[in-house]
Amino acid sequence: MQGQARVALVTGAGSGIGKATALALLEEGYDVVFAGRRQAALDAAIGEAGAKASRAVAIATDLTDPASVQALFDAINARWGRLDLLFNNAGTSAPAVPLEDLTIEQIRGVIDTNLLGAFLCTQGAIRLMKLQSPRGGRIINNGSISAHAPRPDSAPYTATKHAMTGLTRSTSLDGRRYDIACGQIDIGNAATEMTARMAVGVPQANGEIAAEPRMDVAHVARAVVYMASLPLDANVQFITVMATRMPYVGRG
Repeated sequence: MQGQARVALVTGAGSGIGKATALALLEEGYDVVFAGRRQAALDAAIGEAGAKASRAVAIATDLTDPASVQALFDAINARWGRLDLLFNNAGTSAPAVPLEDLTIEQIRGVIDTNLLGAFLCTQGAIRLMKLQSPRGGRIINNGSISAHAPRPDSAPYTATKHAMTGLTRSTSLDGRRYDIACGQIDIGNAATEMTARMAVGVPQANGEIAAEPRMDVAHVARAVVYMASLPLDANVQFITVMATRMPYVGRG
């Protein structure tokens, strides 16, 4: 690939982990597609890249809509003709209410964004990666430590993150024949807008409300960059990056 641009797609790139990772990939020399629901947030994120912003493109995408996802990959193919890295990062959660009180709209909203969106993007990535030259690429899924252990009143989010692990394993297996590697990063308490409430206090399994430590989101971005840096004959299948003192190991 000497002289050829390395192209990365990051979903949920307008804020938080997605923005930090997309900016880190720009620093590593990738051309980066910032994808997400809000065009203004994507544009603002790219604005933080300084001179490297010329290698970034913002594409507003509804990941729950197959036609919107197809348009995203059509745009990538038209501009570069290849995709080297997909970071399936976009995610949302439902209100923290008892499982039996969730509405069908709340449940479907989480499933469609967290799981269907990742599935559709994975399909689009594989279609490009298996035909491009050089063939192959890498897909990294944001699993979250909720892929292993739930928080109270988090059934939709936890269910989709457990499902993400299945998608990771299936993609890793099915992608082998096309030189496509797939791994998963499980993140615990990265300091983003989404986790701001943890610094104040969140429900624990024993019913208490307690503040939880958080870590700099840059640590997550560096971990994704490391996973992406490997040659396609090596893969980080699963990695956990978390705040050291957060209640995860043994929680509940």
